Amino acid sequence: MEFKSVNKILQESFVRNWDRPALTNYQGMTLAYRDVATRIAKLHIAFEQCGLEKGDKVAICSRNQANWGVCFLAAITYGAVAVPILHEFKPGNIHYLVNHSEAKVLFVDDVIWEGIIPEEMPDLQVIVQINTFKFYYAASEELYSIREHLNEEFGKRYPNNFDPEHLNYYEDKAEELAIINYTSGTSGFSKGVMLPYRALYSNIEFAAKDACPMLKAGMNVVSMLPTAHMYGMMFEFLFEMTIGMHVHFLSRVPSPKIIMKAFGEIHPDIIIAVPLVIEKVYKTKLKPLIHKTRFYRRIPVLGPSIEKKFCTELTNSFGGQFEEVILGGAAFNPEVEKFLHKIGFHYTVGYGMTECAPIIGYAHWDKVKVGSAGRAAMNMEIRIDSSDPVHVPGEVQVKGPNVCLGYYKNPEATRDAFTDDGWFRTGDMGVIDKDGYLFLRGRSKCMVLGPSGQNIYPEELEAVINTFSYVVDSLVIEDEGALTALVYPDYHQGELDGMSLEEFKKHVMGFLSAINQELPGYAQIKKIELMSEDFERTPKKSIKRYLYQRG
Repeated sequence: MEFKSVNKILQESFVRNWDRPALTNYQGMTLAYRDVATRIAKLHIAFEQCGLEKGDKVAICSRNQANWGVCFLAAITYGAVAVPILHEFKPGNIHYLVNHSEAKVLFVDDVIWEGIIPEEMPDLQVIVQINTFKFYYAASEELYSIREHLNEEFGKRYPNNFDPEHLNYYEDKAEELAIINYTSGTSGFSKGVMLPYRALYSNIEFAAKDACPMLKAGMNVVSMLPTAHMYGMMFEFLFEMTIGMHVHFLSRVPSPKIIMKAFGEIHPDIIIAVPLVIEKVYKTKLKPLIHKTRFYRRIPVLGPSIEKKFCTELTNSFGGQFEEVILGGAAFNPEVEKFLHKIGFHYTVGYGMTECAPIIGYAHWDKVKVGSAGRAAMNMEIRIDSSDPVHVPGEVQVKGPNVCLGYYKNPEATRDAFTDDGWFRTGDMGVIDKDGYLFLRGRSKCMVLGPSGQNIYPEELEAVINTFSYVVDSLVIEDEGALTALVYPDYHQGELDGMSLEEFKKHVMGFLSAINQELPGYAQIKKIELMSEDFERTPKKSIKRYLYQRG
């Protein structure tokens, strides 16, 4: 792979698309590429005057919004290392991550600032309000004066307008550290993933040449995943900035209702999502219709036309003009996937992780194999640590420019993450078929050993449980030598359907027998326990499994 500077690609895109819309807060303000460039230039002046050096860390902690994008781009184009922090973290976690990363600058919004204690982060030079760039806190009085005179200084440097020819962004190198991304994952606690510029470039090249070559300047994308997480950051924001697209941030909590409303108004050209979004639409909109039309769909003449109508309805509900819906971040419900494939819906399931910035596996919608996570993405290699990779699951191991440098200030975890011959251990289990398609079988650390040595993958059992009505999500755990299903049900729907709380609980608990009828004998669920609240989740909306394991 020939490497090109990511910051210089961004610079060229800004010059080409100077007057195009770049970043919009949904139902709010819009910044053109020239506005983004102007704000970046002002932040570069502030960074310089605050004594920020190349390689210093800049942390960003706020909800999705246009200025999140501005601050991130300002950090990397200056030559600093960006440290995105999920805004849903508790103040104590934020303090810890800022200190661990050795950040000198922290951008926050008002909600985050309310819980922050500057004294807990002694290395910080400034804490900046992300919308106004006002300094909430500065380590000295001299630093406060920098903000007060920032516009004046900007005017001195660019007295006759700020124009495209003034852009001269930091030229990054392939192995240079670009981002430290903290993620808890589904099997442990936060580690700072060190992502070099080659990983960013390789993902950008993959999107431009393989996944989305049809995307062009001026096209639209809705950013609804956390920008602090690599999946949303890379494919709903950073790649789009390199080709002049228009990113619409859902700055409020992206509930299914808000998401679908935004799709209907914006008509995105590509959709990046987690399976939960499409599964919700399937359960609420399509499943009742599927049940009503089951007889007619058996009739050869009517079946195909009814399924085509289903596909049109679903496509229109997602805005009607997207190339494909790319799903990732969690397992996809097999029942939903089989149906979408049957009706010809333009979806695909990718595979990735923060440590690969994020892409590992992908196949375009018209090359999808049901149940698979695609083939090795452009520039990447996948192998299975198994004596028979086609039939016997083994750990998925990967190699290529997308792979991280390791974990920040954690040499032991870095050593453990790589094999002796340099392949990255994903911790996921899977098989690869003769055509190179990867089929995941769960995380190796979640695997349960059955009574006769069988490998039980909880995710596969959960996929069965999640097809039952009223089940929002489930988690299967080992519990005193048996399997227990923790189920979070849709209490509100039960109430709407006229059931008392006790009736509803009894109804859902009664699924146990029917669930076990669909599971193999060695993987029977002993009991169901109902959760009063939804599970705690990672930025990718995966359940934090380690919180629910029992000794």
